[in-house]
Amino acid sequence: MFEVFLLAFALSMDAFAVSLCLGAKDSLHTRKTAIIAALYFGIFQAIMPLIGFFIGKQIVGWFEEYDHWIAFIILFIIGLKMIRDSFKSESCEIAPQKISHKALFFLAVATSIDALAAGLTLNFMDLSVYISVVIIGVVTFIMGFFGVLVGKKSGALLEKKAEFIGGFILILIGCKILYEHHLF
Repeated sequence: MFEVFLLAFALSMDAFAVSLCLGAKDSLHTRKTAIIAALYFGIFQAIMPLIGFFIGKQIVGWFEEYDHWIAFIILFIIGLKMIRDSFKSESCEIAPQKISHKALFFLAVATSIDALAAGLTLNFMDLSVYISVVIIGVVTFIMGFFGVLVGKKSGALLEKKAEFIGGFILILIGCKILYEHHLF
C-alpha cells in the first residue's frame, strides 16, 4: 500500500506544480479555483492510469519475462522527464491568465499523460488497480487543492521542487521493482 501512495504522490507533483501557478495567477476566487482544479486533476489522474492499466493488460503476456525491465524503464523515463523539466527556466507559463473549464481540461490532460504511462506499470505490481486509481485520484485532488492555496501565498517558488521530487520518487519506485524482481 505504501508503494501506491508513493506512486500517487509522485504522479500528483505535475498537477501540484500547475496548481501552484493557478493559485499565483488567481487571487480573486482562490477556494473555488482550488476545488475545481483539484477535481479536474484528481479525476484525470485517476482515469489515465486505469486506461494505461487496461492497455498494458492486453500486452503484458507478450513481455512477461521482461516486465520488470519495462516497468523500470517507463518509470525511469517519466522520472527523468520530470527532473529535467524541474531545471527549465520557464515558470508558470503553462497556467492560463483566464482559468476556464476548457483551460483546466487541457491542463488536466497534459498533467496526466505521465499517469497513463505509469498505469502500464500497475500490471507489474501486486496491487489492486481500482484501489490504486482511487488513491491516485484522491492524493492528486488533495495536492491540487492545496497547490492552489499555497500558490496564492508563495507564487511559483515551489513549482520546480515539486517536479524534481516527483521525478525522483518515480525513479525510486522503478528501481524497487527491478530490485524486488531480481531478489525474489
